[in-house]
Amino acid sequence: MASVEKLDCCNVPITNLSPEELSERILEVAASGKAEHIVLLSLWDLLRARKHKEYRTFVQQAAMVIPISKSIIGGLKFLYGKTVPRYMPFDFFIKTLHALESRGKSLYLLGGRPRTLKIAERNIRHTFPGLRIVGRCAGYYKRNEEASILLAIKKSSPTLLLVGRGVPGDENWLVRNEASLGPGIHIWCSDLFDIFAERRHRPSRKAFNHGLEWVGYCLRNPLKLFRIFPYLKFKILLLYYKIRYY
Repeated sequence: MASVEKLDCCNVPITNLSPEELSERILEVAASGKAEHIVLLSLWDLLRARKHKEYRTFVQQAAMVIPISKSIIGGLKFLYGKTVPRYMPFDFFIKTLHALESRGKSLYLLGGRPRTLKIAERNIRHTFPGLRIVGRCAGYYKRNEEASILLAIKKSSPTLLLVGRGVPGDENWLVRNEASLGPGIHIWCSDLFDIFAERRHRPSRKAFNHGLEWVGYCLRNPLKLFRIFPYLKFKILLLYYKIRYY
């Protein structure tokens, strides 16, 4: 597998990958024959990776760490003078599914409520008819059902496993179970199933390009306004790393 540039941002690796290279890189990871995972990294995730060992290891071992936060892009520009592409999560998934569809690859969906997942699967089938959906399982299942779910995923051997809300520990579920899933690409997709099922609107491109996608999240959950403090912490960290290492 060809190497891609990874930049260190406050001890967290970030993949510098252009949109033109994305499809080819996805197919390279899919062809590796190993269990690989991709992380879509927000600023909150970056700070969490610095603090929590389990999640930090997960990020460090990822085949790709895709920045979705404008603050991270600004931080890399400050540290390296480089402009690293930032990805809107929905666009990233569309490009990924298109790349896999072009080669007749397969997909397994895990998470979400049963009705939401069913609608999301139907819409994915309609949008990507050449993509084989080899299984789906709703989230919020009983703990004693997990072993059977893991076995079903391994037997179906999907090229891509998308995991959404409803699994124990959210994205840490992938951290803890990756060895049991078999080869393929594994991605935590948060509210992607809700978006595909048209139960939640994704941020507008204009809001995303201006780094204002957080406004909608704060309207749904005002407590997210307190994330201004981690943002300020990140600014201080950047200054520290700039002075000490660059």
